[in-house]
Amino acid sequence: MGFLSWYLGMLDSRPIITKSISSALIYAAADITTQTITMEPYSSWDTIRTLRMAGFGLIILGPAQHKWFNFVARVLPKRDVITTFKKLLMGQLVYGPAITGAFFSFNAALQGESGIEITARLKRDLLPTLLNGLLYWPICDFFTYKIIPVHLQPLMNSSFSYLWTIYLTYMASLVKAVVDQ
Repeated sequence: MGFLSWYLGMLDSRPIITKSISSALIYAAADITTQTITMEPYSSWDTIRTLRMAGFGLIILGPAQHKWFNFVARVLPKRDVITTFKKLLMGQLVYGPAITGAFFSFNAALQGESGIEITARLKRDLLPTLLNGLLYWPICDFFTYKIIPVHLQPLMNSSFSYLWTIYLTYMASLVKAVVDQ
């Protein structure tokens, strides 16, 4: 139980940085997995892309998850089925779109896309990604909100994010969207 005890201690003493580093590692692992699956023969691993994904986990996702899950637990403290569905609905309507939009924008900006190009990417990719997320995230969120203690919810969310991020990093790696003139 050495590592687990240490990790839980870090969650208590330094929750945001612990959650941020966890998110960064999970996002990096998901991107490495995506690149491994989609890599053409004789092509090389895109280190910069993996660092972008890890950077998103570290700088944006980790702190956002900490704030979000604590906010939801404070606003809706019960864990009954009805309250769990309320939390799930809030996540699908508020947190999911915000964090997905931030992901696409962060990634595109770090690739040098202009504001107009980022807007075109969001118009092309955001809604289809959110709709696909409706097939995955409600089940994950229900389990997380209903069973997992609040201080571990960001870790559980990041763990579910591993699979989702494989999809997201694939979507983010698509060519630039066409800008309407």
